[in-house]
Amino acid sequence: MSAEALSGSQAAVVAERSRRDRPLDLVGIVLTAITLLVALASFFPIYWAIITSVKPDGEVISGSNSLWPGRFVFDSYIHIWNNTNIAIWYVNSMVTSLIITVLVIVSSAGCAYALSQLDFPGRRLIYVLILACFMVPMQALIVNHFVLMAQFKLLNTWAGIILPQLIVPVVIIVYKQFFDSVPKEFREAAQMDSAGHFKILFRIYLPMNWGVTAALGIITFIGAWNAFLWPFLAATGEATMTVPVGITQVKDAYGIVYGKLMASAVVAGLPVAIVYLIFQRRVTQAIMLSAGVKG
Repeated sequence: MSAEALSGSQAAVVAERSRRDRPLDLVGIVLTAITLLVALASFFPIYWAIITSVKPDGEVISGSNSLWPGRFVFDSYIHIWNNTNIAIWYVNSMVTSLIITVLVIVSSAGCAYALSQLDFPGRRLIYVLILACFMVPMQALIVNHFVLMAQFKLLNTWAGIILPQLIVPVVIIVYKQFFDSVPKEFREAAQMDSAGHFKILFRIYLPMNWGVTAALGIITFIGAWNAFLWPFLAATGEATMTVPVGITQVKDAYGIVYGKLMASAVVAGLPVAIVYLIFQRRVTQAIMLSAGVKG
């Protein structure tokens, strides 16, 4: 055996012994255990909803707390498809969420570009007002929104659901931070080629930040899909209800039927779960960006 191979095997033996002799990292073990417990606690309601939705009605009504159904049935899913307007609710949620996402991204990017790259009177004041809006929760403006939409006769319409959700200050702030990092020489060179501000924004600045745009778009879509309070107030008829609002109407002559309610909840959360699983990295990036702005 050569000297190189011998020294290599001796190094491996020494490394193995040092690994076995190393004391247990108690802090790491505790943190791992806490993480697992939090993950299980977070997943359990989802598991419970899925299991309840495939239990027979008799087993659900009996108050059985079993973590596994006696037999799997899909009557609850068939019922909500045949006896509710869930298809219409899905269309309403999909259309309003997509429109909100596109309009929020376009308007926020334009506003952030103006605040970042253009010099005009009142620019700092506008940015301060946007930061102030960021600190006001939407729930505090619900009454004002309702009165305004009622005056314009937009209640129970797609426009009435969409318009109050178009102002998302955090998206403007995140975009501005990234536009501030783009050298102004790019804009000046484009202007020398007779490019207007809209062309500069959509041909230069946004393509340089596609990752940010994708992350913000996904998180905006998820937020619009899950929105409940404002659509609940704005949509008074089942024809304009979104999925989160519509599932509150799932009941029969005997009152609330938990199996069917859980089935509708599972169906309502399915698109968001699919989007999250496909774009998990982008969603995480958007959450980190939002948390960084809040911090």
